Amino acid sequence: MTQQPDSTLSTRVWDPYVRIFHWLLAASILFAWWSGEQGGNWMSWHMYAGYTVLTLVLFRLFWGFAGTHYARFAEFIRSPGHTVNYGLKAARREEPHYAGHNPLGGWMVVALLLLSAAQAGTGLFANDEIFTEGPLVHLVSYDLSVEITRWHKLIFDGLLIAIGLHLLGVVWHQRVRGEKLIQGMLHGRKPLPAGTTEAGNTPWVRGLILAAIAAAAIWSLLNLT
Repeated sequence: MTQQPDSTLSTRVWDPYVRIFHWLLAASILFAWWSGEQGGNWMSWHMYAGYTVLTLVLFRLFWGFAGTHYARFAEFIRSPGHTVNYGLKAARREEPHYAGHNPLGGWMVVALLLLSAAQAGTGLFANDEIFTEGPLVHLVSYDLSVEITRWHKLIFDGLLIAIGLHLLGVVWHQRVRGEKLIQGMLHGRKPLPAGTTEAGNTPWVRGLILAAIAAAAIWSLLNLT
């Protein structure tokens, strides 16, 4: 938590891995939705988008423990009581300013990660009862696969609601509170008071290794027999 921001000072907050993850996840979910709506030959690309989502989420979980200061879960996941108190203050427009995610935003990150993982994960076992099947459908019975397909569709509705709330929060902070969240997620910097902790240098090699591990883990999952 910091004092109110000073617009004359620009501080590094979001490292490149966080920003790349953010925009790739948004693009992957959007493309997965679009390709799923098209059906037919696009279903192969729909599944590739799902695999990408799983890889991104797994990488973000790793980065939440091994990434830069503001990328770590310990920095932005706060207790329910703390979060409720923040929400009450926000309703009165008296909330304190946070350099990284505020308490509500932090829990939204968790919700989006879980819903994205559940959406893509159920797709691995789903089938459309015509010609498209997930790569792990052979591990469950036909009836269970049909049920999981229903979950896959329901979870997407929940994901859409969470994305909508996230966008409303961004618009609120961007337009009403004057915080340049979108710009910050593009260039990684935010106007903050002097003395605010910076994200620090990006551990590029560590990030690349974790990304490779995440990709290898998902590849291994997809090839279970």
